[in-house]
Amino acid sequence: MDQAPFFWQPADRERAILAPYAMPGAQSLGREFPEAEHPYRGPFQRDRDRILHSASFRRLSGKMQVFTGDMGDYHRTRLTHTMEVASIARTIGRALGLNEDLIEALALMHDVGHPPFGHAGEDALDECLADEGGFSHNQFALTLVCQLEVRCQAYPGLNLTREVLAGQQYRAAKAGPAPLLEAQVVDAADSITYNAHDTDDAVMLGLVSLDELADLPLVANLLREIQDREGPLPELTRRKALVHALIDRQVEDLLLASWPRLAAADFRSADQPARAGFRLAPSPGIQQGKTELERFLYQRVYRHPRLIRVRQQAQRRLRELFAALRAEPARLPPEFAERVDSVGLPRAVGDYLASLTDRSCDQLYCQLFPIGWGDGPKGTGW
Repeated sequence: MDQAPFFWQPADRERAILAPYAMPGAQSLGREFPEAEHPYRGPFQRDRDRILHSASFRRLSGKMQVFTGDMGDYHRTRLTHTMEVASIARTIGRALGLNEDLIEALALMHDVGHPPFGHAGEDALDECLADEGGFSHNQFALTLVCQLEVRCQAYPGLNLTREVLAGQQYRAAKAGPAPLLEAQVVDAADSITYNAHDTDDAVMLGLVSLDELADLPLVANLLREIQDREGPLPELTRRKALVHALIDRQVEDLLLASWPRLAAADFRSADQPARAGFRLAPSPGIQQGKTELERFLYQRVYRHPRLIRVRQQAQRRLRELFAALRAEPARLPPEFAERVDSVGLPRAVGDYLASLTDRSCDQLYCQLFPIGWGDGPKGTGW
C-alpha cells in the first residue's frame, strides 16, 4: 500500500489539550543540529527519551540522595527522587493544561549532573575547582547532555531542544527572567518531593520521630486530619499517610494559589508569562509551613552526626582523588583525557569525578589509596 499510515500527530494532540500559555512542541525553537521531525513523537517526547536512555540518567541509581547505602535499601536514591519529581510535576502540569512531555524531559534531566555523594560531593568539587569557576551540578548537567553523552557520531551530546536546555540553564544560573511555566512546575515539584521523601526517609531510619515532627504546625495539622479521618493507625501506616498528605497538600495548594492568577492574566502564548514575570507559587501559609519543615530537616536530619561523618569522609576522599588525578592525568579515562586540551586539566578531572557513582568513586579510591581504604563504618568502605 503506497499511502502512508495515519498517526495522531503530536501537534493535533497539543492543539486539543494544551492551555494557551503552554509551550507547544510545534513551536519549539528547534535544536542546535537540525533533525527531521519524527512521524509520531513530538520534539519534547524525543528529548525525554534521549535523557531516559542516557548513561548519565542510568547512573543516578548509584548516587545517594541524602542517605547512603549502608543505612538500608528503603530510602531514596537520586534516581528514585527524579522519578518522583517527574510524577508530581506531570500531575501539576496536567491540572494546569501545560505540556507534560516538556515537563517530563525537564524533570528527568534536572539532577543528571549530580556528582557522587550528593551535595557533599558537590561542595567538595566546588572547592577543588574554585580557581576554575567552581562546580555546579546544574551546570554539569548541561555539560553532560551537550558534550559528554554520545548519541551519534555526527555531533556531540544529545542534541536536545532549546527549550529543554533553557530550562536547565535557568536552574544553573538561578537568576534571570521567569522561565516557561513547565520549567517552573519542575522546580515546584522538586521542592514538594524532597520535603516529603526526606521526611519519610528520616523517620524510617530513626533519625527523627513523628512526635518530633508534630511540633511543626504543618505536620501537626496533617496528622490531626489523618487521625480524624482514619482513627488510630500503626506507626508505619501513619508515617506513610503523612508523606502522602504532605504531597497532596502542597500540590493542591500550588494549584489553588496559581490557577486563579493564571485565569485572570489570560495569557495567550507560552512566552507571555515569562515576559510578565509570572511565577507559580504556594500560598503564604503553605510557604511558611514548607520553610519551617525545611529548617527542621536541615537542623535535625541533614546535620545529623551519622550523616556529617559520611559527608566529611566523602569530601576528604574526593579532594584526595582530585589531587591524585591532577598529579597523574594519565589515569584519566580516554574520553576525559581528551578534554584536557579544551577545558583544562582541573575541569577534566572534575568532570570525570562528577560522572562517577558512589560505588565507582569508592572503587577508584580503593585503587589509588589501598592503604587508606576501609577506615570507615563496617560494610560501607568508609
